[in-house]
Amino acid sequence: MTVLVLALCPLLAAANITYTISGTLGPVLAGSDPLGANGESGVLTIVASTSLTPTGHTSTTSTYSLPAGSISVVIGGVPYGTVGTSTMKYSFPASGPATLIVSAKISVDGISGTVVGTASLANGSFPKSVLKHPAPFSPTPQNLTAARKAGGPGSQVKYTVLGLSTTLGLSGTASN
Repeated sequence: MTVLVLALCPLLAAANITYTISGTLGPVLAGSDPLGANGESGVLTIVASTSLTPTGHTSTTSTYSLPAGSISVVIGGVPYGTVGTSTMKYSFPASGPATLIVSAKISVDGISGTVVGTASLANGSFPKSVLKHPAPFSPTPQNLTAARKAGGPGSQVKYTVLGLSTTLGLSGTASN
């Protein structure tokens, strides 16, 4: 009985963090927007176990591999199923915004693609403990301001389907 209890203790101690990034997609920063997502609502929901260990890190970043089903994507009210493993990366530079970047493979009606969401958060939002395990950010919720150019500062969503890539700004909120 003691062995069973000791074996279960790590499982009982592990908790999940749910991050929600939601808002309005747009403007189109790059690409042709084949899904017609500009002006539509977008929601990325990420569930990460606090027991995960990073697949890589530096002194200001930490990357995690998330199991299948850990990320859900909804664009314009249409859910896009995620397939396979996904990634989540925390970035917390000494100055400038902290970012939470998630990447997932999607599939709908036999068409596959990728989605990469970047939430630009206030500097200092992540504790240093994210170098070892996923952790909540603070304060929560936080307002998101859309990027003004692809790859520039601000929040954005990039998707690729049928070989076409589109980057859209994202204005809304992030919470955990």
